[in-house]
Amino acid sequence: MAEAIGILGGTFDPIHHGHLRAAIELRELLKLVEVRLLPSGHPPHRKRPVATPQQRCEMVRRALAGRALHDRLVADWREIDRPGPSYMVDTLASLRAEVGDRTPLLLLIGSDAFLSLHQWQRWQQLLTFAHIVVAHRPGWQLDTTALAKPLQPLMDHRCHHSTELQQTPAGRLMIQPLPPLAISATAIRQRVAAGRSIHSLLPDAVADYIVEQQLYLLQPTLKES
Repeated sequence: MAEAIGILGGTFDPIHHGHLRAAIELRELLKLVEVRLLPSGHPPHRKRPVATPQQRCEMVRRALAGRALHDRLVADWREIDRPGPSYMVDTLASLRAEVGDRTPLLLLIGSDAFLSLHQWQRWQQLLTFAHIVVAHRPGWQLDTTALAKPLQPLMDHRCHHSTELQQTPAGRLMIQPLPPLAISATAIRQRVAAGRSIHSLLPDAVADYIVEQQLYLLQPTLKES
């Protein structure tokens, strides 16, 4: 079995230390060879991002530039380059065709995304292409009795140790706690609009780009992690 690859998607509007810290923690905890950060091109379940796809790509590129090699975070532009809505099932199918049948792929999502997973396009096919890892803050408990009925069969695929994710290329579900890091893209956009500093919340190169492009100055705030 080949070494496992993590997939972390998002609008990254903007990318910040919370995204990067989660990617690094999950790479280490799950023993991933790399984590691919995939900016969404046209997210179907969210309002349109404030920054353009090109601007969001540039912020991801700057966030990763010069990072230590052991971080093993890699930018992947396939959703930006692909026309039409950015459906994760299409992204995973594309990745599976690229890496072959033996490489474990781990889709890394937050607990809120998991609870609404049944609203995703062709969500039932996700486990065909990858494992799903639900990252959450310590103390969060998955109430399986309150889980949406379409999602309840996913519990039959649950495993409790990352080694099980390394043994097969796809098909398992794992719940993984992460240390909290209270940073959100919404708060960053609000701080920019209010003229407050954001340099402690994201890489300096990204903060400088936001100033250079005059992003988020007068834009409405959108709920996003």
